[in-house]
Amino acid sequence: MKLFDAHCHLQDPRIFSLAPQLIRSSLDSGIAHFAVNGLSENDWHLVKQMSESHPSVVPCFGVHPLFVSESTDRWFTVLRQYFDSTPSAAVGEIGIDKGSRGREIDFNVQVEVFKKQLELAKELKRPASVHCVRAFGDLLDVMRETGPFPEGVILHSYLGSAEMVPELARLGAYFSFSGFLMSMKLQKAKKMLKAVPCDRILLETDAPDAVPKLDLNDLFLVEGDPSLSPRLQTLGENPHLRAKDDMSVVEKEAPGLPKEMLNHPANIQKVLTYVASLLEMSEEELAEISYSNAIRLFCYEGSKICQG
Repeated sequence: MKLFDAHCHLQDPRIFSLAPQLIRSSLDSGIAHFAVNGLSENDWHLVKQMSESHPSVVPCFGVHPLFVSESTDRWFTVLRQYFDSTPSAAVGEIGIDKGSRGREIDFNVQVEVFKKQLELAKELKRPASVHCVRAFGDLLDVMRETGPFPEGVILHSYLGSAEMVPELARLGAYFSFSGFLMSMKLQKAKKMLKAVPCDRILLETDAPDAVPKLDLNDLFLVEGDPSLSPRLQTLGENPHLRAKDDMSVVEKEAPGLPKEMLNHPANIQKVLTYVASLLEMSEEELAEISYSNAIRLFCYEGSKICQG
């Protein structure tokens, strides 16, 4: 089975030195491509470097909402330069966030930066990978205003409601699922998944975060350095949950991971197994569907995987 990790951060400083090893071992296990998403001006060069060294890496450049305040006055000019010099790049990670950390950043500024990058994605005819935490109503408003998006918008680690899926899909949304899905109440997750059209399903790891909620002995884990980045989330601090009552009883009682243990892109196999079980389809069928969707989405002018 071929798999496509539709959203990850292998340039994260906690694991950057291990990235070649992680990519190599993941390729051996069937992951053919990785969409590696930048977060700010400070790491775009690392994403570009990684894509030049590894044909399996699809580079993505964007300003994450939690890094908006770190942007220089020239951020948009610099972003355009990266796209000019990297024809294979998509847009990401961008978005809006009303979670606990997102409230520290002016939401109007988040929306302004988000809209500017969505408009750039439309202009460049590239897909955009979108982060949304506790702001799905606002997201829908922005997408209605700036869309539709024929090249696609990836709602990464999607944990929104089933009711919002049809309208988001109509505007061009794809729905990408990570280990965070395992923190959602089972019946709610199943209802939401079954609302997603098969041609809009993607799988991801969000590595090095979003460790699947499984027995640690069943996972591939990476020993990283948590002091290098503030993004690490323990199981009980899932930033994508819309509210505390989204967590299952098991999740609330689960202990956090040791801080040095990080997610490995090979764990996309665990996401595949979980999503397939909720959709009541075989892993082979879901792997083929999600891989084909990702190849179609990331196949645009300049892309290096159109023949993948």
